Amino acid sequence: MIVLPYGDTAVLVEPDDPAAVLALCDAATDLDGVLEAVPGARTLLVRFDRLTVDPAIVRGALELAMSTADVVERAAGAPVDIPVRYDGADLDAVAAEVGCSTASLIARHAVAEYRVAFCGFSPGFAYLSGLEPGLHVPRMTSPRTSVPAGSVGIAGEFTGVYPRSSPGGWRLLGRTDACLWDLEASPPALLGPGVRVRFVPR
Repeated sequence: MIVLPYGDTAVLVEPDDPAAVLALCDAATDLDGVLEAVPGARTLLVRFDRLTVDPAIVRGALELAMSTADVVERAAGAPVDIPVRYDGADLDAVAAEVGCSTASLIARHAVAEYRVAFCGFSPGFAYLSGLEPGLHVPRMTSPRTSVPAGSVGIAGEFTGVYPRSSPGGWRLLGRTDACLWDLEASPPALLGPGVRVRFVPR
């Protein structure tokens, strides 16, 4: 594991196993003086209060957590069910690309339980890990200039939902009416790091 200074009040952690990012995020959140732990695809940014905690203590605690054999991610509560109409513009093309029927692609995408690995790209956009390796397809070579809000797509090892209309290059399998980002809600994002997610065909 690599722990790099990130200014005077943060460290950037690069675990040897990217799958450990969420477990390290849990460990960091438990430390006194830690203000924020932000997971990425393969890194974790940990911000702390320099007045109350020594950076060396943060580093040591994270290294200890990483070296502990039984470090596991906490249960993330009940999964969030997202209803999906599988009628996306790329559904048939992706099915052909991965060598299965459209019905099989829908079933394989919907049967898995996903976990929010990290958030980014736009407010409320969650990168969901757990996509079956056989469904890993590349992003479009030429992104769309506008992807409708609620579009459910896949790209590489991730699946996700566009919370609002925006440009994007993910392969679209369907759409949902679920609200992924609501400024009146607390928190405004429906899906945060570590949350479990299931897609329910409609």
